[in-house]
Amino acid sequence: MKSLLWLVLALAAIVNVASSFAFGGVEQILVSSVTGLTAIAAATALYLTRDRRTA
Repeated sequence: MKSLLWLVLALAAIVNVASSFAFGGVEQILVSSVTGLTAIAAATALYLTRDRRTA
């Protein structure tokens, strides 16, 4: 599960950066918004599934 989340996070970041070169205007805004929300969701899921260590 974590491997898949890391893959989704990495792909979302790559596509988000690449969209600024490949698209313009409204298309770039839409692609960046979707990939940004995907990255936030994947990062949140990774945070919630982390191993909790006691001090």
